[in-house]
Amino acid sequence: MAKYLISHDLGTSSNKASLFSTEGELIKSHTVPYEVHFFHKNYAEQDPEEWWQAVCQATREIVKGIDPSEVLAVSFSSQMQACIVVDREGKALRPAMIWADHRAEKQAEYLEEKIGFDRMYEINGHRVSPSYSIEKLMWIKEHEPEIYGKTYKMLLAKDYIICRLTGAFVTDYSEASGTDVFDLRHLKWSEEILEAAGIDPGKLPELHASTDVIGEMTAEAAVELGLTTKTKVVCGGGDGPCSALGAGCVEDGQLFLSFGTSAWIAGTSGRVELDREKTLIGFGHVVPGKYMPCGTMQAAGSSYSYIREALCQEEERHAEETGESVYELLNQLVCQSPPGAKGLIFLPYLLGERSPRWNPDTSGSFLGIRMEHQKCDYVRAVLEGIAMNLDVILKAQREHIDGKELILTGGGAKGDVLAQILADVLGVKLHRLDHVETATSIAAAVIAGVGVGAFQDFSVVRQFVKTDKIFCPREEYREIYDRQKKLFELGYQCLREYYREDAKTV
Repeated sequence: MAKYLISHDLGTSSNKASLFSTEGELIKSHTVPYEVHFFHKNYAEQDPEEWWQAVCQATREIVKGIDPSEVLAVSFSSQMQACIVVDREGKALRPAMIWADHRAEKQAEYLEEKIGFDRMYEINGHRVSPSYSIEKLMWIKEHEPEIYGKTYKMLLAKDYIICRLTGAFVTDYSEASGTDVFDLRHLKWSEEILEAAGIDPGKLPELHASTDVIGEMTAEAAVELGLTTKTKVVCGGGDGPCSALGAGCVEDGQLFLSFGTSAWIAGTSGRVELDREKTLIGFGHVVPGKYMPCGTMQAAGSSYSYIREALCQEEERHAEETGESVYELLNQLVCQSPPGAKGLIFLPYLLGERSPRWNPDTSGSFLGIRMEHQKCDYVRAVLEGIAMNLDVILKAQREHIDGKELILTGGGAKGDVLAQILADVLGVKLHRLDHVETATSIAAAVIAGVGVGAFQDFSVVRQFVKTDKIFCPREEYREIYDRQKKLFELGYQCLREYYREDAKTV
């Protein structure tokens, strides 16, 4: 009799439920969307009840036609840095403040003053930011004291669902490392940060490994999901660390590049790896005993989308008329421009920048424009600029990890033209996976299987993902890209004062 595992990819815009066999076969997936509410400039909230309904609806859909008693476990990959405050019954007391909510700016400034920039980074591997959970809880305490007083626990996104499934108030190390209050080296809540934040330690959930079985489903939850109480709930992890597992990046020294709307280079290490310039941030891995050093840039695929919308209306009309992919037409444009885009440089800072600059005041720029530059050069320069920004992140990773080969994944990694540019600019061999868009779903399934003993260890991920194609850097273009990378860095440094002045007028 077949046995099954269910993974939930609880993202910002939707929940994707996937049914896997214990042999590694994806049987069925179903996605249910929900809303994000943006308001007051930097507020971003979601209704946790909509998450729950999406999980229930998607689960019921994928278990049609199978014996639900054969579903061994369910686990999660989840959007990170949320703040959901609940009472003792697990009821949300207000809408969830998600990762994109930046209202807690004053709380972040206060916390950095109390702890110190270097000390915060040393404790939890992260910079102080209003995007993190503890700053959001500080905001609730200051601005909604009645709600804070009623708060039994602060949960993260997937942990709210786990609470609805089992009644337990828990989180895992990977999610905890995205709260800005986690002692990364000792895998516990930081008493020092909690004291500085003025937050009651009792309001934080119990810590677990991602593979810990939290319990079985309650009878009520099992009915709503179309499962049985025999199905075990495994803790799961944050989507960033889950992407590492889903990329097969489970051994010390491995690195992967995930290319989507944003992009990051992250790895697996047996110890906390923080670089001198504080370019990287550190997460607890979903693989117990491991850590994930990570550098994340803001506008990767979104920069490509921008240039498509700004300059490529002709290609968009042609694609609409013929049914061709507009990105395939853009690839043809890219190939009309030589490597180095005739000296044109693009700084991909359309949304400010996290790693490697950590500068919210940055903006996008084309540098070195000359009369000879055509549309094809601008499109190519965008892809090369994204790659050069990732190269700065890779240099920080190489303080601890060799980094001569990268695993390539993410929805934006499907095109050969982009993959080759990445290999050329980074100077590395890229192993593109066959399931580039399902890494986090695969990770949650593997976590579920390891948690209940269906899989012996995390090496089983190789049953789920395999290399589709290898891209090697072309030696003949190294000198061109070495020069372009020097100009790229010089361009950013020269514009720093401009960014500061420009931010004053916004």
